[in-house]
Amino acid sequence: MPMKIRRWLGKGILYIVLIVAAFVWMYPFIWMITASFKTQDEFWGSGLNILPQHPTFDNFIRSWNNANFSQYFLNTIIVTVCAVIIVLMCTSAAGYALGRYAFPGKKVLLGVFMASITIPLTFTIIPVYELLNAMHLTNNLLGLIVAECGGSHILFLMLFSSFYSGIPKEMEEAAIVDGCGFFQTYVRIMFPLAKPIIVTVVIMQFIWTWNSFLMPLVLTLSQPSLRTLAVGLYALQGEHVVDWTGIAAGATISVLPVILVFIAMQKHFVNGIAGAVKS
Repeated sequence: MPMKIRRWLGKGILYIVLIVAAFVWMYPFIWMITASFKTQDEFWGSGLNILPQHPTFDNFIRSWNNANFSQYFLNTIIVTVCAVIIVLMCTSAAGYALGRYAFPGKKVLLGVFMASITIPLTFTIIPVYELLNAMHLTNNLLGLIVAECGGSHILFLMLFSSFYSGIPKEMEEAAIVDGCGFFQTYVRIMFPLAKPIIVTVVIMQFIWTWNSFLMPLVLTLSQPSLRTLAVGLYALQGEHVVDWTGIAAGATISVLPVILVFIAMQKHFVNGIAGAVKS
């Protein structure tokens, strides 16, 4: 068999395997979306069939209105947007200091940051709750925002630090000659250059905060009106009856903004990861 034909045959087999693997990986997600358009009877009777025979939007209407998803959606947007902005500002400034300047105790500080990765989130729930309770922030969205912004965010720090350390020193010197101080150099010169890393941090923090479950669950136990979408989905599971089509519709509503944000920023996200690794 000629080499060219063998090469094309090998690529064809590889593509087929990848397509099958992609379909298997995406099937549960596709099934969840299509299940949100099914009736209860069809949900239980259609098995693993994807396409609904009688599409209906009743599940979305029921989830949005009866299950209070409109309020949960608004709460999630407020918490996510605020958390993304705060985390972005803090990690970018800290990454700039770590990446551009040498100071006493820098290695020890980095070691402490790296060691904090080993601490599971569940171990910090009680201390975080006690701290927020002492600050009287356990029954409002501000406390939830503060909790979601907590943590050392080592990955974001390392991305910014690695990027800033690769910027030529002449740019800072030119800014100083033009009269810029430390803060002005960071805001006007360095921060705008980190656009790929900024987009990467925004996407990752957006996904983490939007899908966060444990912390919002603990902090909203006594205030159901402050629930986020992830906790609201859990609330659809009753003690004796589970609204599966409603859960599927709610999950579809919850995941749609994440997909749209990632699609809109996908190019910058890839460039940001590649640039940070390269530098």
